[in-house]
Amino acid sequence: MNNNVKYAVIPCAGKGTRFLPITKGVPKEMLNIVDRPTLDYIVDEVIDAGINNIIFIVNKEKDDIKKFYERNIELENDLIANNKKAFADIIKRNSTKANYFYVVQEEQLGLGHAVLQAKEIIGNNNFVVCCGDDITLFDKISPIKTLIDAFNKTNSTIVGGQKVIHSEINKYGCMDILKDCGDGLYLLKNIIEKPNLKEAPSDFASLGKWVFKPNIFHEIESTPKGRGGEVQLTDAIASLLKKENVYFKVFPGKR
Repeated sequence: MNNNVKYAVIPCAGKGTRFLPITKGVPKEMLNIVDRPTLDYIVDEVIDAGINNIIFIVNKEKDDIKKFYERNIELENDLIANNKKAFADIIKRNSTKANYFYVVQEEQLGLGHAVLQAKEIIGNNNFVVCCGDDITLFDKISPIKTLIDAFNKTNSTIVGGQKVIHSEINKYGCMDILKDCGDGLYLLKNIIEKPNLKEAPSDFASLGKWVFKPNIFHEIESTPKGRGGEVQLTDAIASLLKKENVYFKVFPGKR
């Protein structure tokens, strides 16, 4: 199926306070899983889905992300000179496997506000959003590919996620389902950010992956600050679905 999605936005500007003290010196997205940063698994999933333009939303203190993906020819040459060409090839591949953009979010005013920072680069293109510290283990078809396929099928905004245990639905954006369209695809009636357990309309949760058309930027710009004084992406999506179809797609894998 033709891929109509050419950009990915990866918000990485959060301060990572849940992971202190280690994140005082290392961004949570750069914490290693085996021998690679968490973020690099997400970048590879994005590239595997056919997306080559990746926009990192960072804060002014997160130089580590840019240093990791920026080409360092001097280091490559030093490695080659010391008979470590295999490492030089890895370093080069990380820097050249996609087109990288870096946008500084001066104030951390919520996920919606973070996504809005990519507006100028995105222009009129469709794009995915993937949280930079949230990876999913999968076998064959990746979550992002699954969501893009649903987007291409419906030509509508796709919210990705899974079913969670009921006692945890108040930690997530919760889906209010209007229609079961089959194959894990659901037409949404509403989406509620971190609902009271007694009021949660389902156990389907938004889990850090979305596919958008550029019209989401208008909704974000029109969204007032919500919970915690932040501009919530969930609130912008809730506003959008009053005007057009928005779907929830269950993606494969284990978080």
